[in-house]
Amino acid sequence: MILEGRVGLVTGAGHRVGRALAVALGKEKMSVAVHFNSSASEANETVRLIESEGGKAKTFQFDLSQRDAPEKLIDAVMKQFGSLDVLINSAAIMKRHSFGSITVDDWDETMNLNLRSPFFVAQAASRAMTNGGAIVNIADLAAFETWPSYIPHSMSKSGVVKMTEGMAKVLAPSIRVNAIAPGAVLLPDDWSETIGERIVDTTPLRRLGEPQDVVDAMLYLLKANYITGDTIIVDGGRHIRK
Repeated sequence: MILEGRVGLVTGAGHRVGRALAVALGKEKMSVAVHFNSSASEANETVRLIESEGGKAKTFQFDLSQRDAPEKLIDAVMKQFGSLDVLINSAAIMKRHSFGSITVDDWDETMNLNLRSPFFVAQAASRAMTNGGAIVNIADLAAFETWPSYIPHSMSKSGVVKMTEGMAKVLAPSIRVNAIAPGAVLLPDDWSETIGERIVDTTPLRRLGEPQDVVDAMLYLLKANYITGDTIIVDGGRHIRK
């Protein structure tokens, strides 16, 4: 896919990896819909960075955990830009829970944002991609490993991988659907330096990842026209460390 001149939507683009993905699309001279929920100032900074790279951008505020938000988001993007070619499903939460403390509200909070919302955003986006397009879902290394303190999160991201495969089959040949499963790219704010050092020591490439590592995988998947239904693990080899 040639990206220049096309329209892309990145959910959760106000900060962290989502911002890096949105700015990368701007560098490709795309028009970028920058979705955010509560990070308005951060999303505005994402727009500024995109425009400084020669792209066009506008913010869109929606709480994707709400049932009608995915459809409304796509409608707003179409009203603003008139078309949609690329969707990057990045919005998500990652919360630590001991098994015995997980409540129904905890479960719903994670599943609604991490799994339900990307499904329905993609469903609505696919109807808007009348000239074909590409979808990249952001999964997680947790989809392939056992993380006892993050069971709902891991389950939601496993669902994203399976969702990607199903969508790829249903939407072919006009829309390609792939996923990226990052490892330790940006550590959660509440993780200690000691945890980071331990991850580096047990990662074959002996470093933490960077947002650019995920950006590189995204651009590859968007431009690789003969790949669909795949998930690229970007984790420095952690999934083969045992």
